[in-house]
Amino acid sequence: MPYVITEPCIGVKDASCVDVCPVDCIHTTEDSGQYFINPDTCIDCAACELACPVTAIFDENALEGDRRRYIAINADFFR
Repeated sequence: MPYVITEPCIGVKDASCVDVCPVDCIHTTEDSGQYFINPDTCIDCAACELACPVTAIFDENALEGDRRRYIAINADFFR
């Protein structure tokens, strides 16, 4: 299952996750408040999760409650 970036990234955009991603699946725009993971490209390596300084990245199966909405938020960014 792909990894998902959640609300702790908003306003931080540290980019540590981008630097370690072996498949270049983490992107953003200047106008966006956070980074997003492309679920079609993510290979579930967990490198980004370990690199995130604000603990914003989770395996989508580990998301609970309100954070589950970030599955769609991340996917929608790439549509």
